[in-house]
Amino acid sequence: MPVNDPVGDMLTRLRNASRARHDKVVIPHSKLKLEIIKVLKSEGYIGDFTVHEVQPQNEITVQMKYGPDRAPAITGIRRVSKPGLRRYVNSREIPQVLGGLGISVLSTSRGIMVDSEARKQKVGGELLCTVY
Repeated sequence: MPVNDPVGDMLTRLRNASRARHDKVVIPHSKLKLEIIKVLKSEGYIGDFTVHEVQPQNEITVQMKYGPDRAPAITGIRRVSKPGLRRYVNSREIPQVLGGLGISVLSTSRGIMVDSEARKQKVGGELLCTVY
């Protein structure tokens, strides 16, 4: 089934897997999704991921991460810039998520990065999603 917003679909799969306490979730592969997954792993929101070479499209298997008492590492994940309404911010307008407890993921001219890194490099871009 075709999906109009592949990144939104990926975030929804991660949100649903986190709420249902699944150990892993399978996501269709794309370069943008893989970069977002790498950022989530480096920030500690997911455990690990592997890329599987299958036809007709490769897949990414994401190991979900939980704390003590099976509390999910991802309590909220939200798509900000949507296909119908893109949201671009400069480095001074990047919002802080929960007063700095969460992260924003941006697509910049220097690649996919977290809000703190974008502020440090003084670069803005498309505000893809927020995670907390």
